[in-house]
Amino acid sequence: MHMPNRSLAAPVLLALLALMVHASAGRADEQENLTPLLLAVQDAPVPFMGSDGRVHLVYELWVTNFSSADTTVEKVEVLGDSAVLQSLDTADVVRRLQPAGLRQSAGTLAKSTQALLFLNVALAPGAGIPRQLSHRVTVRASAAPPGHQVFTENGGTTGVDRRPVALIGPPLHGDHFISADSCCDAIRHTRAALPINGRVRVSQRFAVDWEQLDAQGRIYAGPREMLQSYTIFGKPALAVANAVVTSLTDGFPEQTPGKYPSDIALAAADGNSVTLDLGDQRYALYAHLQPGSIKVHRGERVKLGQVIGLVGNSGNSVAPHLHFHVTDRPALGSNGLPYEISDFQITGRSPGTEAFDEAEAKGSPLAVKPVSPPQAVKGAMPLDQLIISFATR
Repeated sequence: MHMPNRSLAAPVLLALLALMVHASAGRADEQENLTPLLLAVQDAPVPFMGSDGRVHLVYELWVTNFSSADTTVEKVEVLGDSAVLQSLDTADVVRRLQPAGLRQSAGTLAKSTQALLFLNVALAPGAGIPRQLSHRVTVRASAAPPGHQVFTENGGTTGVDRRPVALIGPPLHGDHFISADSCCDAIRHTRAALPINGRVRVSQRFAVDWEQLDAQGRIYAGPREMLQSYTIFGKPALAVANAVVTSLTDGFPEQTPGKYPSDIALAAADGNSVTLDLGDQRYALYAHLQPGSIKVHRGERVKLGQVIGLVGNSGNSVAPHLHFHVTDRPALGSNGLPYEISDFQITGRSPGTEAFDEAEAKGSPLAVKPVSPPQAVKGAMPLDQLIISFATR
């Protein structure tokens, strides 16, 4: 017997019916909704205090276009306990929406695709922290029937994770350090979503690449390829708390500055590194240290301010720097957690990542805007592209 070809009907059904809002259900008092746009939050945000004096909620909204129509996201509203906390227009979404597996932004969701919307919700000063977040997303669909081109989907409901935020000491001491690619809108760390062991992880969500300026505002002076040209090279990396050394790697060679190494294995990406167990399922990673400079041992109890090792350029690194972050597990397949540094000063502001990248590439002075008098900050995370001074211990 000849059977009808059902495969031809499926795309039509998804393109046309999936944009309908309501469908009849089995009982008179119940409705079922077709939801062609699926919204979800995998890792609930942990609120923390930023160096701007505001509480931040940083997380990813997973957006799946479960239809055969291309869609453009026109508006996203983040609701906290039903009140609108943040509203993003199309331009905002274009900067923050990243299709799965790509390291570039897009405002359009192609049919049958998934993307991550990287969110940074900064609460108004003095505002309470919401118990629950949800999202309202308005999209415009191409090739949709009249009256169904624009629709709004609600979802991505999640609680707010109120676990204690680690209060730590500085990982370095001295002046003119740059919090490069720090939270919350820089893309290199905050958007470093990686598929690890069957689950997408953002272990570097709150990572910082600490570099340092010399007296002339340069990241390096001398030949770019020489490690000793870099102001931060060889500076001591310090224990941020009384902690236990849970793991370390050593013996990786220094890379030549100025270019990323090729064919770096995943296990070698951090180079020479140390991980500290801070307690309460919080782990601090120090990466790219000098070979042979690590001064602690696995299982050793270290004290706040103790020297861990020396800043180098090992692993997947383009220039000497200290990569530092905190996670919930001592592995790349972990969830990145915020932290707050007990005491530091903001002495200036970089013009931004583009200017910083140029200064790092050319060895030219960075046009820093001084903060005078320096801004004293206690119990907060240094945000992106700040010039930071840590008191000498």
